[in-house]
Amino acid sequence: MNFVTFNPFRTIGIPHIKYVKPEHMYQERNKILDADFCLFPENWQVNSLVYGMKKKIFPSIQSIQLGFNKIEMTRALWSVCPQYVPKTVILGRNSDNIRSVLEEFPFPFVAKEIRNSMGKGVFLIESKEQFLEYVENNPYFYVQEFLPIKRDLRVCIVGDEIIAAYWRENSNTFHNNVAQGGIINYDHIPPIAYEIVKDVAHLLGIDHAGFDLVFVNDQPYILEFNTLFGNQGFQQLNVSVEQKIYEYLNRLSEN
Repeated sequence: MNFVTFNPFRTIGIPHIKYVKPEHMYQERNKILDADFCLFPENWQVNSLVYGMKKKIFPSIQSIQLGFNKIEMTRALWSVCPQYVPKTVILGRNSDNIRSVLEEFPFPFVAKEIRNSMGKGVFLIESKEQFLEYVENNPYFYVQEFLPIKRDLRVCIVGDEIIAAYWRENSNTFHNNVAQGGIINYDHIPPIAYEIVKDVAHLLGIDHAGFDLVFVNDQPYILEFNTLFGNQGFQQLNVSVEQKIYEYLNRLSEN
């Protein structure tokens, strides 16, 4: 098989691969048309690749478009697994909605920017003043109940296979992300976490993502999933994400 990648750092070691800069996709159209799969396009490229050039892409169009912002992701999760979504509201910025949030959510609660990762753009709101500061910088509100947790669980899927799962435990901070100082722990992964991620990924057509789950009094919740997940948790597992991608795409081509 021949591959084109738009992100060489995520495809190191995959054979028969050519690199095209995303901004050069139209100048190098023939190279793209000759490829069996186009790997890791940016969100803005997807419609042209899938609908215009009729190319197979990886990650899937669902993975890229639903993972692009938290609003679309949460709406998709509501559609297939509302029981696993914490209490969340998505609202436009106006005075009525500001008042509604302050009446409906006791302090502390969580407010997020709709596009961010690695724990950035996630705020613990402990006062009206903090919320109004968030309001000033965000035309859309993404507000979620505060869950009393000390760790979250990252479950990574490639294709139809879970390739890693690990806890991210915080060090006396609000964020559990490894990029924010979270500590990785591979012990005692609840089997239900694997079931939930495989089911939800299948229902939504997600084939490359790191799902973030938490457990509160044994109730599992999905906080979000990240299409471009970090690789820190794989270092002790001797797992090559690139090899898993290559094996999955080969299986697809045989079907």
